[in-house]
Amino acid sequence: MDVNIGISNQDRKRSADALSVLLAETYTLYLKTHGYHWNVEGPHFQQLHALFMEQYTEMWTAVDELAERIRALGFPAPSSYSEMAKLSSVPEEIGRPDWKQMVVNLAEGHHHIAATARKTLRVAEEVEDDATSDVVTPRITIHEKTAWMLRATAK
Repeated sequence: MDVNIGISNQDRKRSADALSVLLAETYTLYLKTHGYHWNVEGPHFQQLHALFMEQYTEMWTAVDELAERIRALGFPAPSSYSEMAKLSSVPEEIGRPDWKQMVVNLAEGHHHIAATARKTLRVAEEVEDDATSDVVTPRITIHEKTAWMLRATAK
């Protein structure tokens, strides 16, 4: 069945492609954050263990919303590790950084995703995809606020 929502197929594809990158980067940072939750050690263990859980839980909800928006546009959402890795420029974690480096790495990841979300928003605005704009705009706010909190924690 055709997707007839008032946005051309080409423009829906542009939105879906931008959303797919945002989804992949969010998923990659979700995995990193969850791994840090499992492996954090040190004097701030309890605080960071809880903070990382709050952050990965929020991103878990976000990836579902992003994927569902891609599907609503009529395209398949990336759904494998290899697809996510190919689309994402958020580096995977190799090794076990100390707690402070974990916090710095996550702050950098949230900065990166805020920028990606902003690019995705520009695409959605160009193709007049208001629903995608509505999904993406709060992502910018959330990632910028999370990055700020992590920067403050790393001091």
